[in-house]
Amino acid sequence: MTSTTNPQLFVRPSTLEEVPQLNQMIVESARVLSRGFYTEQEAESAIKYVFGVDTALVNDGSYFTAILDGELAGCGGWSRRRTLYGGDQRPMGADEFLDPAHDPARIRAFFIAPNAARRGVGRAVFEACKQAALAHGFTSLELMATLPGVPFYQVLGFKKIEDVSDTLPDGVTIRFERMRLEIA
Repeated sequence: MTSTTNPQLFVRPSTLEEVPQLNQMIVESARVLSRGFYTEQEAESAIKYVFGVDTALVNDGSYFTAILDGELAGCGGWSRRRTLYGGDQRPMGADEFLDPAHDPARIRAFFIAPNAARRGVGRAVFEACKQAALAHGFTSLELMATLPGVPFYQVLGFKKIEDVSDTLPDGVTIRFERMRLEIA
């Protein structure tokens, strides 16, 4: 899928083979783009326990990789599963499937390479996720936003449901915002 606003931006389903590269980009993204939102200790703890690829999404075909100017620029996905956030290292939630008649699809694990931030990458990945969720009958989306992600999701029209704090296994507490968007 090529972006309509940037012909050098491509979004495609992620592959299991690229998960190590995606996780490396996620670490860089979290360290750089979390500055001013999370302390260094919070960011490092989140990298260890929360931030990362959930390969269930890759296996489901619902996780996307963005390539900008030939370079890995971002990733993110959507899910029909109840899990709201977390990567392979610590999934948060049940693995059961959601009912599109009642439940919002989940937007999951969005990360943008620091050198690709504010260049349309996140929006392009989000559009791929939104269109896929709509095609599966979902009429709303829900996510657990990191603090650096909140402004991005607000621009897309998401509204805060609640503030959430997660105390990680090392005792560090990470703050998030649970957000929702009606899409149909």
